[in-house]
Amino acid sequence: MSSFVARWSVLLLCLFALGGCSTIKGWFEIDDDEDPRAPVELEKIEQTVKAKRLWSTSVGDGQGKGLYRIEPVIGDGRIYAASADGEVKALDVTTGRKVWDVDLELPISGGVGLYNDSVFLGASDGFVIHLDASSGVVRWRAPVTGEVLAPPQGNGKVVVVQTYDGKLHGLDFATGERLWTYDSNMPVLTIRGTSTPILQGNRAIAGFSNGRVVGFDAATGSVEWEARVAIPQGRSEIERIVDVDGTMALAGNELFASSYQGYVVSIDVASGRKIWESPVSSVSGVSQGFGNVYAADEDGRVIAFLRTGQGQRWSQDALAWRGLGRPTPVSSYLAVADFEGYVHLLSQVDGSFVGRFRPDSDGVRADMLSDGNLLYVFGNSGKLQAYEISSTSR
Repeated sequence: MSSFVARWSVLLLCLFALGGCSTIKGWFEIDDDEDPRAPVELEKIEQTVKAKRLWSTSVGDGQGKGLYRIEPVIGDGRIYAASADGEVKALDVTTGRKVWDVDLELPISGGVGLYNDSVFLGASDGFVIHLDASSGVVRWRAPVTGEVLAPPQGNGKVVVVQTYDGKLHGLDFATGERLWTYDSNMPVLTIRGTSTPILQGNRAIAGFSNGRVVGFDAATGSVEWEARVAIPQGRSEIERIVDVDGTMALAGNELFASSYQGYVVSIDVASGRKIWESPVSSVSGVSQGFGNVYAADEDGRVIAFLRTGQGQRWSQDALAWRGLGRPTPVSSYLAVADFEGYVHLLSQVDGSFVGRFRPDSDGVRADMLSDGNLLYVFGNSGKLQAYEISSTSR
């Protein structure tokens, strides 16, 4: 546990964009007995909701050793998943039966994007790969300027991909040819990760490590609007980290995003106008449901903000410093995974604990997926599992 605490306590595995981490070697020598950020021990809860495992399979080496969050994607009755060592699988979403699998012989670092019959992946050595969704056959591979840490997204005309060097690229959907590149002017210090771009019709939306969310014309890369989620403050570069990382949530024309040392915000995607904001420090992203917007704070609080912008509905503080991932609504509950691989089930009404299970003792970093009362969990070890979430009184 001490290794995790050290990493998490130094700004969630942040890396120097310049200069390397050797300059902060002494910061990692923390005595757990004196560390106020040591993960809390879990207490017993009354389980009124159960998680019944429906199927389980393995996908390569899972997240590998690169601290990736390679998330799967669901579409057309299948779930597509990839591992850090280059294995990609398409599975029947109901049974877990393999439809196809391929070995790309490339180190995968960005999760899976899906559009109609196309699957997209990002590689750590700076490639985007376009696969045929029905067979796994590679249609093209295209170079970009850096490591890809989030799923590329397509709309039939363009593929939008964000790289860790602070750039957003538009690639031709059919050929992979580079159409345009936007440079966000990456800060000196940044957290390891990027947001997942969103394509809405001909608009692309991306969050950057300078604390901004930007809307683009997806065809040309021209900027339509910018919205600030956080403003860098403080004297040191650490104090000025304001990354917009993790998954943003889109509901109609309303976009929800969060930043480290900043806010959770609601943005009108037609104009870029900020509708509301509330203080939060999060890098795992946001989700929405039940009239709430959910975020896991970096200190381990799970917070439900009223979607109307009228403040918090509830806050759950019993998971302090457990490295929480993005909260995922499933049925009338909220699932959130921690660094030890436990998935905690909370009531969406008041945030109380209703269940807990442990799908992967190696931890769960990738976003979980849900469909109705089904929850799909891709653990760090490569275990991909489907669970039915239901009340124990059934």
